[in-house]
Amino acid sequence: MANGRYYGGTGDPYSRQGRGGGTSRFKLMLIIGLAMAAFQAFKFYTNTQKNPITGEEQRVQWTTEEEVAIGLQSRPQMAQQHGGLHPDERAREQVAGVGKRLVNNSIVRRSQYPFEFHLLRDDRTVNAFALPGGQVFITAALYAKFENEDQLAGVLGHEIGHVIHRHGAERMASQGFIQGLIQSVMIGSGGNGSVAQVASVVGNYSSMSYGRDQELESDDFGVRLMLEAGYDAKNLIGVMDILEEASGGAKTPEFQSSHPSPENRRQKILESIERYDGPQ
Repeated sequence: MANGRYYGGTGDPYSRQGRGGGTSRFKLMLIIGLAMAAFQAFKFYTNTQKNPITGEEQRVQWTTEEEVAIGLQSRPQMAQQHGGLHPDERAREQVAGVGKRLVNNSIVRRSQYPFEFHLLRDDRTVNAFALPGGQVFITAALYAKFENEDQLAGVLGHEIGHVIHRHGAERMASQGFIQGLIQSVMIGSGGNGSVAQVASVVGNYSSMSYGRDQELESDDFGVRLMLEAGYDAKNLIGVMDILEEASGGAKTPEFQSSHPSPENRRQKILESIERYDGPQ
């Protein structure tokens, strides 16, 4: 009994020490997590560059030269994923010609990006996209749905807007910041999976919201380019109809989508036309 009391008595201090050690470790991990988060925030908010075309101070990590190099390096892979270039040479030349008209007859000609415009063979995926640095792609599936050249100009102008506004570089910097914060939360919470999961969901929604802002900004810039190059910007409304039809009329809540709703985009396009071209 005496031995039992002896070992029992010494067990309590060790238990209290264990609990205290756990608390101290949690505090240490919390301090480390907060320090990492502060460093990520400092790096993100202080690393800015001035956009030479828009004059905007942007949080980006790449130089324009690096954007061009990344785009050129990724170009073959992107084309391959969509079946390569379209076999119709005249169609490819039309896409390239409309793109060059938009660049050469607008503020874009002042940029340092060597724009190239590509028509892809893919006849199933209704899509257009741009790589950082000026590589612009449109699929045959979307190209086939255009009713006129102005609609083609609207899509290409939108994609040029992504490049000029450096959206790819902004997204990479933003996602790197979000991932850094998530890692900081995981460390600060001692590896608590539920806390990390909540942080990841918040980060994902933040990223999608950022994408919607970019899409509207590119719509606005596309309207400006169309008008400067002599195209009818109202035809961009027709592109929204095409995209809505291609989506099958799915009604995803806007806060859960990486793109604004078609209704929202139509309204913003009309506002942009009025701003750049006067009341209609």
